Amino acid sequence: MSNDQLCIRPYKPDDLAILKSLTIDAFEPVSIDRNMEQQFGVIQGHDWKWRKARHIEDDVERDAGGVFVAEVGAKVVGYITTWIDSEAGLGFIPNLAVDAGQRGKGIGRSLIQHALNHFRQQGLSHARIETLAQNPIGQQLYPALGFREVARQIHYCLPLNEQAQVQAKS
Repeated sequence: MSNDQLCIRPYKPDDLAILKSLTIDAFEPVSIDRNMEQQFGVIQGHDWKWRKARHIEDDVERDAGGVFVAEVGAKVVGYITTWIDSEAGLGFIPNLAVDAGQRGKGIGRSLIQHALNHFRQQGLSHARIETLAQNPIGQQLYPALGFREVARQIHYCLPLNEQAQVQAKS
């Protein structure tokens, strides 16, 4: 894809529904919430898709000016969310998604580069992004863009009702 076909623009409130849809599609194989649901079932009457889509609402609420949308023509094909800790000099990238039909065309890479430029313009010194061990795309793309692995993290989940705790101990 040539760069003249791709436009990265600031988030608009009308984008929220499509960003949630892209999120659910992109994160199905690589979501902590989905992993939890596979082990424990639906939690509190809400499936993993509902919980993951709420992350985008949280990102927009935290810093709508740090959310950027990729379009090809007039179609939204991806997005990236960011937030900034100016005092610490850090920029964070919590979510990135690209439409399944547009993957492998450099859109995710372009979105990350756009976010990094945003961080530089804000005078930040470092950027952070995370991925799961089960996300081979992130594990390949992020180092290719210059990110270095600094730590690994393990996520645990414990059901809080008594019956489930007894089963968990067994």
